[in-house]
Amino acid sequence: MSLVIFILILAALILVHELGHFSVAKLFGIKVEEFGIGFPPRLLSVTFGETTYSVNLLFFGGFVRIFGEDAQECAGNPRSFATKPRLVQAAVIVAGIAMNLVFAWLALSAGYMAGLPTSVDHVGFGAVQGAQVMVVGILAGSPAQTAGIASQDIIEVVQTGTAKLDVRTINTSAQADAVRTFIADHGDESVVLTVLRSGAEKTFLAKPEAGIVDGKKAIGVQLDDVGILKLSPPLALGEGAILAYDMTISTAQGLGTFFWQIVRGVADFGSVAGPIGIADIGAKAVTQGFSTIVVLTALISVNLAIINVLPIPGLDGGRLLIIILEGIIRRPISTRITTAVTIGGMALLVLLMLVVSYHDVVRLLG
Repeated sequence: MSLVIFILILAALILVHELGHFSVAKLFGIKVEEFGIGFPPRLLSVTFGETTYSVNLLFFGGFVRIFGEDAQECAGNPRSFATKPRLVQAAVIVAGIAMNLVFAWLALSAGYMAGLPTSVDHVGFGAVQGAQVMVVGILAGSPAQTAGIASQDIIEVVQTGTAKLDVRTINTSAQADAVRTFIADHGDESVVLTVLRSGAEKTFLAKPEAGIVDGKKAIGVQLDDVGILKLSPPLALGEGAILAYDMTISTAQGLGTFFWQIVRGVADFGSVAGPIGIADIGAKAVTQGFSTIVVLTALISVNLAIINVLPIPGLDGGRLLIIILEGIIRRPISTRITTAVTIGGMALLVLLMLVVSYHDVVRLLG
């Protein structure tokens, strides 16, 4: 059931993207022939005015069929996409990307209105309340990962054969520092951690090892003091904008690094998630509560925006590049050329998705 809910969320994000294209095309008087939910074959449809609204069998995403994207077929028709000024064409293309970014902002803002987990080191609107020690990262191959400790686990008790630290009794905002110090001071002993995960207590045993971090033995957990930041709607909108901006910048930098590694032939495909991996992560996120769903939904929406802006044929960025080139040479590029380049670009994207999906499957089976 959680997987179904996540698929519906992902479909909604794609529909938001297509709604951007649809709305701006309508705004500039471009005829939209069809707005489809899902992909054909068609299940049912209704026509309002000049646009057919359809529900299709493959209920994953959606599409907008805009009249006149082929200049040779609709020459001279004032309602066609091809006869509009280049800036209008670019606005229609960019609108889908912008809608995904706006959706991420609104989703995060809604999260802050309900209350989002936030570090006590937060600098911005409001104050973080009820801080607890949370696992915010696990080092690959570390004793913590082997033991089964996971991100978002809340550490309650840490103990060894000779000492015990009840984190719940620490009445300062430096709880994470206390846990780090305790583990470092008992680096030669196995550590038992009692954590709270999705409302249930779990216990894990990990033995600190050298070489995990410099200068001391460690089990490989990244800790932070995390509480809840709940804001009024105006402040939530401001904080949501800040987080959406930071999320967009960091995601763009990460994707840029990954594609540069592909060019250099050193990319680690196992470090990224494809459709299968995203579905697995999303299905788990749905079970972890509203705040986790909100952040993951916003992150995926930002990823959709950034991926679509890439100047790759078959994506919005590729279409935008063609519009810019046509503006420079002051004439349409041959349909045969754009079609061939688009097919080539899509083939590369499909190949990339297959490679990443293969690593998804290997990771899940492992």
